[in-house]
Amino acid sequence: MSEKLVNVTINGKKISAPASLSAVQAFWHAGYTRVEGIGCMEGVCGSCRVMVRRVNKKEVRMQLGCQTFIEEGMQIIFLAFPAPTHHAYQLSDMKNSWDVHSQFHKTFPETIDCRVCGGCTQSCPKDIEVQRGVELAAKGKFREAGELFIECVMCNLCMTACPEHIAPNHVGLFCRRVMAYFHLRPANLITRLEELRQGEMDVRTDN
Repeated sequence: MSEKLVNVTINGKKISAPASLSAVQAFWHAGYTRVEGIGCMEGVCGSCRVMVRRVNKKEVRMQLGCQTFIEEGMQIIFLAFPAPTHHAYQLSDMKNSWDVHSQFHKTFPETIDCRVCGGCTQSCPKDIEVQRGVELAAKGKFREAGELFIECVMCNLCMTACPEHIAPNHVGLFCRRVMAYFHLRPANLITRLEELRQGEMDVRTDN
């Protein structure tokens, strides 16, 4: 018995394909060639981001085309974005936790402008607490932030959803890298030491 076909719309094209296929496979099944916006075809997994609307629902969700199986009446649009700004830093230049903290704010100064709007979290197809990860990183809690971003596939959806032009996925990547590179001192200690260095905290030595 042949497999049941479902009718979907992908990038404005009405197609019929077996229900067992993902959005990417269904598009190929219909004879359309697509490389742009599908990361595995470009050597980087995680870039097949799609907007999905299911039948009789107003909500539009951000998902990954390779993990989204087609359903009757589904509307799908593949998203393609320009390459994000390159964030340059060398792990070997960071000798201690103090250097990490300083380098982070040099590389991602815009993180202090986060509006806490939640757009990055809502746009994440992996259900990562993106906003919380950015907040943790800005506070110097790189290990905790890195653990939150461990499932990130660098699809860039969180970046395009940010009104302050923060690149949350690259913040997460930074945290994961330094977390793996060397053990960090407690964030509260580094914060206090930085406050002392900047003269923001008075220390009495006469007691």
